[in-house]
Amino acid sequence: MKIEKDTVVTLRYKVADAQGKLIEEAKEPMAYLHGGYGNTLAKIEAALDGQTVGYQTSLLLQPEDAFGLRDESLAQTMPRRDFPPGVKVGGQLQGRTADGRDQVFHVVKIKGDTVLLDGNHPWAGKVLRFSIKVTDVRAAAPEELAHGHVHGAHGHQH
Repeated sequence: MKIEKDTVVTLRYKVADAQGKLIEEAKEPMAYLHGGYGNTLAKIEAALDGQTVGYQTSLLLQPEDAFGLRDESLAQTMPRRDFPPGVKVGGQLQGRTADGRDQVFHVVKIKGDTVLLDGNHPWAGKVLRFSIKVTDVRAAAPEELAHGHVHGAHGHQH
């Protein structure tokens, strides 16, 4: 079966920086609903369109095609007293941006009485190399199409 709109694609992937240093290797396969549902990066979806099981590729993505450019307004320092006990570097907190939008912030640094938060994706601003291998392609179930994402193994669980 070819990868086309409304198919479920299962793949294995690795992500490296522009110099080839491994950043992440998926322990489990990832499944996504193909066809513009926003379940994976658009350039990855475009590269896989029309391919079949066994297809492998390596893509070098610029920041604007991956996790975006860094937005320095999303990096902020706050007093430690404003955080719950046990706040740690690497933790994530739900907050609001200056214009009131909900945003996930990563705790980047704790120094004395201050906490540095960053609302950017950790890979924002980075050139990334994705190595991908397609391991399965199947037709999406009607419920998956209605919900706009994959259900079951390696997908979303309800």
